[in-house]
Amino acid sequence: MQQAIEYLLEKDPIFKGIIDQYGVPTIPIRPQGFETLVLLILEQQVSIDSAKATFLKIKAKEKEFEPAVLLNLSDEEFRNLGVSRQKTSYIKALSTAILNKDIDLESLPAKTAEQVREELIKIKGIGNWTIDIYLMFCLQAPDLLPLGDIAVVNTIKELLDIHNKEDMEVHTIKWSPYRSVATYLLWHHYLKKRNRTVIY
Repeated sequence: MQQAIEYLLEKDPIFKGIIDQYGVPTIPIRPQGFETLVLLILEQQVSIDSAKATFLKIKAKEKEFEPAVLLNLSDEEFRNLGVSRQKTSYIKALSTAILNKDIDLESLPAKTAEQVREELIKIKGIGNWTIDIYLMFCLQAPDLLPLGDIAVVNTIKELLDIHNKEDMEVHTIKWSPYRSVATYLLWHHYLKKRNRTVIY
């Protein structure tokens, strides 16, 4: 972490500004596996707090939080728990893929980020944002910048005055091989500036 921060401080002055103003963030870690992927599906395009509330409702209803159990829940039961029809279909697609052994979540830590992406992207409802967050939070991939994340994009716009995603990609290449730590710093700025605390 310290090595990464020192590297980023050399590469881009925005990081000194973030750390001087808000300090160094804690790097969040989430458990690997099915539960976290379900939670990430719920987090798509809504606030983390809202998604977590829905996730906890499902867990309260189903003590055994496993693919076979969630697959057997009806769409109406999911709806009553606050899950949209679309996200219900995504959770069931993930559950089916695991039960059919189309994907083995336990094998992912031994694979490269590219291999993990190739496997997860095949599952309906799991796109690049979900994969990026899983790789960063669960598998500690060191060099990811999720430009599908609104907070990351808005912070880059604010701090670097870059408004085109292609230009963002070009500019942030110099943050490699520590783009994940750079992302945590951008999130840190975004949340602290808005006086928000997120508990993952």
